[in-house]
Amino acid sequence: MKKGFMAIGIVIAVIVVFGLMFMSSYNNFVNSEENVNQSYAQIENQLQRRLDLIPNLVNTVKGYAAHEKEVITSISDARARLAGAKTPGEEATANAELSGALSRLLVVVENYPDLKANQQFAQLMDELAGTENRISVARKDYNDQVAVFNKKVKQFPGAIIARIAGFNEKEYFKADPKAQEAPQVDFGGNG
Repeated sequence: MKKGFMAIGIVIAVIVVFGLMFMSSYNNFVNSEENVNQSYAQIENQLQRRLDLIPNLVNTVKGYAAHEKEVITSISDARARLAGAKTPGEEATANAELSGALSRLLVVVENYPDLKANQQFAQLMDELAGTENRISVARKDYNDQVAVFNKKVKQFPGAIIARIAGFNEKEYFKADPKAQEAPQVDFGGNG
């Protein structure tokens, strides 16, 4: 009879130990996933800051370059796509489109020396440059958190616990493949 109680006690102890290990691992996944979400929120925060700056920049340029409607339209369209993006992949693609449109705007600006000298334009460009740097840092921080989380999801025994608890790999914030190509800039007005 004592052996029966001892066996039951051992089984209960093993179950309790595995239960505590599962809870600890689960909580670790929750914390790691929250770090990923927090890092992603910082990307969104900086992208929103950029979206808020762009209308002022566009309006400043409109006054000097009214006939450059194609560039201004492409910025507005890319800005709208970025604002409507739902996933990191969609945001990365829209972000690349907006960056390309802003690059074309800078080429237009080169043709308007008075615009470059405009204090409001210079201030907006400085703010935009600072925001671009913040976006870059936020993307790196996010991807670092995703790497930590994804490693936990893939490694043993975390893979088993992640599968049981429903934790899946997170998507990295990737640059657009076109970002690897050098931009073509023509200051001669032949483009």
